[in-house]
Amino acid sequence: MTDRGAWSPTAYARNGDVRIAYDRFGQGGDIPLLLLMGLAISRFWWPDGLCRALADQGFDVIRYDQRDAGESTRFGRAAQRGPWAGLLGPHRVPYTAEDIVDDAAAVLDAVGLDRAVVLGHSLGGVMAQRFALRHPQRVMGLVSCDAPPSDAAGLAALRYLRPGLLARLAPKRFPVGREGDIAGSLAVAKLMASRANPCDEQAARARIESGLDRGPRDTKGLGRQLRATWHGPSLRDVEAPTLVLHGADDPLIRRSAGRAVARRVPGAKLVLLPGIGHDLPPVTWGTIAEEVRRLVAVDPTRVGR
Repeated sequence: MTDRGAWSPTAYARNGDVRIAYDRFGQGGDIPLLLLMGLAISRFWWPDGLCRALADQGFDVIRYDQRDAGESTRFGRAAQRGPWAGLLGPHRVPYTAEDIVDDAAAVLDAVGLDRAVVLGHSLGGVMAQRFALRHPQRVMGLVSCDAPPSDAAGLAALRYLRPGLLARLAPKRFPVGREGDIAGSLAVAKLMASRANPCDEQAARARIESGLDRGPRDTKGLGRQLRATWHGPSLRDVEAPTLVLHGADDPLIRRSAGRAVARRVPGAKLVLLPGIGHDLPPVTWGTIAEEVRRLVAVDPTRVGR
């Protein structure tokens, strides 16, 4: 067991031929909590301060890299173009959304857990919703943050998107190489924050560099993850206790997305975070940790290890 407050060494789960990198924050809590980060972004984007706040609430925090991100299996050569260029143009997707969801189950298997609270941000929130639908027996609670409904597709999904931010990012070009990758990722981080709570550039750069130390930025991975097709049920079939968090000033995903998720999931609670963008700044850490803790009734017989 590692010291409380320290990340364990990187370990790997397997889903068939796919290796999924994960680590664990101190293993100090009694309630397993699995973190799912967003679109083609490494697990190092989770702020340590938030993970510490969650651990202080009694959670055993586990984070992992989704396929096509971080230290997990990649499905193409790294493409270093504009921050969102990988979303454009036709690309063959060699996996489904079900495959991505099953990677989370593989992580739980690797650490010997039957069930966990699943907390996802952005596209990670979509995958957390789908995990609750595909593996309901493994979900103690669902937390969806800054995410659209997972059963919205095509034009129905586009209604939740704010195009202005993407329009500002699309023409940007950055040099090939590490410094260009850092600059591109930092530009994204700054635009995702709100005016009330701007990006802490020093902290963001540290997280970005940690991710790049483990794997290159691949803009085509964005398109592969986003285009992976979901064939599963709709949100009305979610059975787990559900918390929906959404930044009130999110510049990427409209507040109506959070409201739609909360409306479709039976009994879900919606918490709008005032003055918050599409990110997780320090001012939110205590609130998020407390709200997630309220979601879960402590019952040791429900936790499998």
